[in-house]
Parts: sequence; structure tokens; C-alpha cells
Amino acid sequence: MTKPRIAFFGLGAMGLHMARKLQSADYDVHGFDIRPEAVEALHEGQEKSRCAKSAREAAQGANVIVLMTVSHFQAHSILFTDGALDSLAQGADILLMATCSKQACADLATQVAERRPDVGFVDAPVSGGTEGAMTGGLTIMAAAQDDVFGRVEPVLRIMGSKLYHVGKQVGQGSAMKAVNQVLCGIHLAAAAEALALAAASGIDPEVALPIVQNSAASSWMLQQRAPRMLQKEDPEVKSAVNLFLKDLDIVSQTGKQVGAALPLSVAALQMFVSAAARGDGAKDDSRVIKSYWAMNGQL
Repeated sequence: MTKPRIAFFGLGAMGLHMARKLQSADYDVHGFDIRPEAVEALHEGQEKSRCAKSAREAAQGANVIVLMTVSHFQAHSILFTDGALDSLAQGADILLMATCSKQACADLATQVAERRPDVGFVDAPVSGGTEGAMTGGLTIMAAAQDDVFGRVEPVLRIMGSKLYHVGKQVGQGSAMKAVNQVLCGIHLAAAAEALALAAASGIDPEVALPIVQNSAASSWMLQQRAPRMLQKEDPEVKSAVNLFLKDLDIVSQTGKQVGAALPLSVAALQMFVSAAARGDGAKDDSRVIKSYWAMNGQL
């Protein structure tokens, strides 16, 4: 069976690695990004003619389009304003892998169906960060009708070793990502709070960290982010503070839409708001610990 031609949009810290995984699996991938150097990086060693100059060109005749954008606004612009939707092959499928609210995702799917009723739509946000994208070990939370999911499942499994079909209704994948981000945001803020308490209590955070990492208090965020919290210099950005501002705002929106109280998520959000307000929005999300240092007079 011939593998589908893939148009990939959003060649950022995660997207570039995801697109490369598809290339390594012998898929015909045509990438596009607002940064020409990202497109060139994807097609390094290939003919320059493969570097699309526009979204419409990258999507021309594609059977699958992957939208690994920052927001649903960017996804909408690529599909409608930039003409990618009209360029897709008949019966193509759209994979929206950006983190969006449940309602925004459902609205975008409705607009696509009105314009191109032949095109399938999969709501498939991811978790796992840059490392997961590099290894193909992402967790993917996909929502789509069974037939559509079946068509794109091989593509999704190249990018994510942990693939879940969470429901048939578009928006359920995004809702599941919101559930995931509740824990990510709270655990990240909690790790910062704990290490800040250790410092305020006169305990060296370098001593406290392995203790909590090897106790019942441990979490993925504590293992992955806390060591970067203790670096004196700003660490390499793996995931920015601003991304958690966006994600926890989506969590808040989701809670309002479904009538769920989220007091801990709101409290965590405020710590990221504080970090961004100090000018750390573009820095690694581990810098949220500085919000605690500031409140505790440790800065």
C-alpha cells in the first residue's frame, strides 16, 4: 500500500523531530514553517525544490496534514487564510496536534467540514516534550471517528509509542490534554514550592532534591524539571513559561465549559503569571521557581 504524502506545519522544538521521524519511516514529508531555516533543516540534504515557499505549496496534493502549531489560531490561518485546506488531496485527513481548548478544536473541525466535507479531522494533542518527539515516544490522545482514526493510526504510531483513541467526538482529545496539563502545571509549581521551602528552611535544595525524588513525593515533573530549577544560570529552554500560561488558561476554559472547579490549577497558573510578569515568559518553565524566591525574599 502506498504511504500517504504528508504536509507538516510547525517545525519547532518538537515538530521538527516529529517530522523527521516520519521521514525516517519513508513517508514523503513536505514541511512548512514561518522560519525558512526550519524548513531547510527538515529537508537538509534533499533537493531545494522540496522546501515549500508557502503553506498552500506544502499542502498541495497531501493526503495527511499535521498541524503542530502553537495555537488553533495558527492552525486556522494555515488552513483557511494561507490556502492549505483547498490544496489537500480528495479524502485527505487533518491531524490537529496543537494544544487547544475543547471548544476551539470542535469549532475548527466544523469549519473544515463546511468547506471540505470530504476531509477527515483528528483531534490529537501530544505530551512528552522534546525528548519524546526525538525518540518517537510521545503520548498521543486522539479523538476521531473510527474510520478516520484507522486511516491515520500508522502515521500517529510513528510519532507516538503511546497512542490512545480517547473518543469519537472531536474535542475529546483536547479535553484529555487539559486533564494532563492540570497535573503537569500543578506538579511543576509544587516542585518549585517544595524546593523553595527547603531553601527557606536552611536545607540545601541539592540535598533535598534526591530525597523527594526517591520518596512518595516524586513525580515526572520533579524528576525532569527540578534539577533545572537548581541551575544558577538560566537552563536551555525545553518548554517555556509562556506555554504553561497558555495551557493552564486552556485548562481554566475547559473547566468553565464543563462546570468543573479547578482551584489548584488556578493557583498554579498564578505562579506562571508571576514568572512571565517578571520577564521570564520566554525562559524555561523551570524558572517558575523564581516566583517563589521572589515571594520568600530569596532573589
